[in-house]
Amino acid sequence: MEVAVSALRAELRQWIETARSGQDVVVTERGVPVARLVGIESADLVARLERDGLLTATEGDRPAAEPERAAGAARAVSGLVRRLRR
Repeated sequence: MEVAVSALRAELRQWIETARSGQDVVVTERGVPVARLVGIESADLVARLERDGLLTATEGDRPAAEPERAAGAARAVSGLVRRLRR
């Protein structure tokens, strides 16, 4: 879905709701795409990472990780999340 900058300014709340509902909104200026408005799907982050091939689902139950290894994995994941938020 596309919207001109002027229409976005005039109807911002409506376009935010559109993005929140899951539709991407491409913002155009004089017919040229300049930005994309997308909803934040924090609840579906793991599913999206799996879909994009950045994360693979485990098969079956995993044993609990050793404390040192778990701490290292937490740092690696937090670094990934920081990069994704930029």
